[in-house]
Amino acid sequence: MLNWDLKKNDDKIALLLSGELSRNTLLPMWQQRDVFLSANALDKTVVEWDLSGIQHIDSAGFTALCDFLRECQKLNKTVRLVYPPKQLLTLADLVGLSDWIANFTDLN
Repeated sequence: MLNWDLKKNDDKIALLLSGELSRNTLLPMWQQRDVFLSANALDKTVVEWDLSGIQHIDSAGFTALCDFLRECQKLNKTVRLVYPPKQLLTLADLVGLSDWIANFTDLN
């Protein structure tokens, strides 16, 4: 199961993900992506993707997350990955995107 929540405060939007980010759980989130990835939803300059609750991520989840990050960039947002799981960093390394992912973390 994958759960997500959108929290706004004065200067940022936090997208909190928890559970499993995988091909088995992505469809509902993908179908509702316009709810949290539209210019209206992302009305703050900083967008944080809090991944502290992610228990498992597979290549499909990684690909979807990369697409979400790219969409935020297209809207000229400052994007941060908070608490990226080790599996995410391993997948980024395997596909040659470690440097790109590091731009969104404190690892750069």
